[in-house]
Amino acid sequence: MQVKAVSDNSKFIRISTDETDLLLRTGSNERLYQVYLGPKLLQKSDLANLPAFNIDGKEAYQTSGAEDYFESALAITHADGNMTTILKYVSSEVKKQDENVSETIITLKDEVYPITVKLHYVTYGKENIIKSWSEISHSERKPIILNRYASSMLYFENPAYFLTEFSGDWAKEVNMSTQELKFGKKILETKLGSRAGMHTSPFFELGLGQPASEHQGDVVLGTIGWTGNFRFTFEVDNVGNLRVSSGINPYASSYELKPGEIFTTPEFIFTFSQEGTGKASRNFHSWARNYQLKDGKGDRLTLLNNWENTSFNFNEEILSDLMKEAKHLGVDMFLLDDGWFGNKYPRNDDHAGLGDWEAMHKKLPHGIPFLVNAAKEAGVKFGIWIEPEMVNPKSELFEKHPDWVIHQPNRETYYFRNQLVLDLSNPKVQDFVFDVVDKIMKENPEVAFFKWDCNSPITNIYSPYLKEKQNQLYINHVRGIYNVFNRVKEKYPNIPMMLCSGGGARCDYEALKYFTEFWPSDNTDPIERLYIQWGFSQFFPSKAMCAHVTSWNRNTSIKFRTDVAMMCKLGFDIGLKDLNADELAYCQNAVANFKRLKGTILDGDQYRLVSPYETNHTAIMYVGQGQDKAVLYTFDINPRYQEKLFPVKLQGLDPQKKYKVEEINLMTGRKSNLKENGRTLSGDYLMKVGLHPFTSNRTNSRIIEITAE
Repeated sequence: MQVKAVSDNSKFIRISTDETDLLLRTGSNERLYQVYLGPKLLQKSDLANLPAFNIDGKEAYQTSGAEDYFESALAITHADGNMTTILKYVSSEVKKQDENVSETIITLKDEVYPITVKLHYVTYGKENIIKSWSEISHSERKPIILNRYASSMLYFENPAYFLTEFSGDWAKEVNMSTQELKFGKKILETKLGSRAGMHTSPFFELGLGQPASEHQGDVVLGTIGWTGNFRFTFEVDNVGNLRVSSGINPYASSYELKPGEIFTTPEFIFTFSQEGTGKASRNFHSWARNYQLKDGKGDRLTLLNNWENTSFNFNEEILSDLMKEAKHLGVDMFLLDDGWFGNKYPRNDDHAGLGDWEAMHKKLPHGIPFLVNAAKEAGVKFGIWIEPEMVNPKSELFEKHPDWVIHQPNRETYYFRNQLVLDLSNPKVQDFVFDVVDKIMKENPEVAFFKWDCNSPITNIYSPYLKEKQNQLYINHVRGIYNVFNRVKEKYPNIPMMLCSGGGARCDYEALKYFTEFWPSDNTDPIERLYIQWGFSQFFPSKAMCAHVTSWNRNTSIKFRTDVAMMCKLGFDIGLKDLNADELAYCQNAVANFKRLKGTILDGDQYRLVSPYETNHTAIMYVGQGQDKAVLYTFDINPRYQEKLFPVKLQGLDPQKKYKVEEINLMTGRKSNLKENGRTLSGDYLMKVGLHPFTSNRTNSRIIEITAE
């Protein structure tokens, strides 16, 4: 919505969801400033009372080289060597995509140099999500250099600011930590290239006035849609204002922009909530299912994977037996993991074979078609693991095309996990990577699922293809990945795909346009997963997160491991022969319960009730559409001796409805000792008084089905 100019002839641009206003206004100098970001203003007449002129330097897309001395969104070296850019407002337009979605496009130009920047803002009204990105172009006589090119710049004016970041490493992803931001800069960034999120996840939470809290307070949740190096800069200035700049990390990535070329930055996606992170997360979950996640409204396949069971050691007979186990378990699909390919250099460990995507004759003499048919005969679907962006030096591909690989021509090579990264800036390499999927599908059109892995960051940073333009490798490589993803999606739009990167090192919303789900972590210890899934759930719906029951942490029961996995998209990676009769019967019953309730679990509103970071217990619930069905998960992690156990107050129910409370997923022969089991209670009671599911037992779990009567 564009608001008419007020008496000082400045221009207002109002970018709104149902709950949030982002208001921009031109100053007396014709430059564009942010004048408000917060809860939606109810009276249009109040807009005229907002500040009219240059608002403490809060320029909507701050440039460098002029009078502002803090972090800029845009830094350009012009063709004549000048490093100053000043952007002035030219025009704005609104394109309404439907009743819920609108795009505002604002055009800014420099009066001295022929530079144009278009700011894009897409609003999702009901979901309370705003996406923003920029387009940069010019008509100078020679190329210009982009030294900094943010997607978004936002400003905040509060007494205090608290940043929650998500950091970690392999098998210890998304550790949440909070700190107060004081004067100066705090930067969250990655320089890893392909496995970009290995140490720093591409999202953050910002508490305004107080630390971000689950159920109350003003918070902003933000994330970047970029499967490569990203950077968030948080800068508190000399008067206590905070500016947040988000985008591609310009590290080693000054970009030569040719005349007429358009440089499009990634999407920065954010939501503002006055009801804490829980409400903000539900905004993201709903938006992702409705608009961003591939097949966000569709079904998901339960599965049995072979990796934890067999590792690289399998053959046709072993896999055929596992497919029968998958059917016996009740899951939808059997997923074949790493180790099925390579002949000259067989893939019997992680030292060889990557790049040679032909079935290994010794293990699979009849190839993938035999496995697809064997799965069909067993009554399940067949999925397969690939890692097509990578290569082992011990491979036929590397022997034939060393020029397709990112590596230094004049230095000793460093290997991460015994492999190197293919140069996706090269169109021939893009064709090769696409053909990995295309050849499998052409030969086996009934393949039902791909697990797409990416286990190495970029090392030995040099592109034989780009030659003298090495500074564009990080950007062009990611663009090449998207080109491949898009080609796969266009040709095979209905094939479900899991995004994996040595665990959860790829988890951004641009990649998830092409993938139905992602793998949060290789760590499947259920205790660790409670924290990992809690962290990822801040931004991603359960439908997008895969969780498998494995043999990690055998000290926990099969029930505890399965109950944890049932909070997300359920899978198994365990041999049924390792289970006794009661455990197998339990797992079969759990699969049946998950399938019966997955409409609520995968598509319902999530409420994080009790944090594992704050107590020795945790609880999460999902409430289905219409508030007729809910599923509550509670876990006792490591209770202290005789500690006081508090009730869990539910959320999201209809206070006027009556609900039957029933504990499910019980082991064979066990009866529930839940105090309220079998009782019918009002939604009002359940939300104000609550249930008593916690116990003093270590690694104890409950799943409670709540049904409106």
